[in-house]
Amino acid sequence: MSLVLSILVLATIALLIGAILVWRRGGPRKQAILMLVLAIVAAGNVAIWTWPDSHGAAPIGQAPR
Repeated sequence: MSLVLSILVLATIALLIGAILVWRRGGPRKQAILMLVLAIVAAGNVAIWTWPDSHGAAPIGQAPR
């Protein structure tokens, strides 16, 4: 599961950089906005899996192996 989250973080960074490049080069604005939305959703998923609850346990630590 850690590998999946690591890849998701790398994909989020790549999406952010790609969206900025598309926006600056005058590419399709809709594509840049959709890339930003996808990056936000991916970052939210990582946060949900890694954010600890009130007992201090993150869902990633409770996932079956």
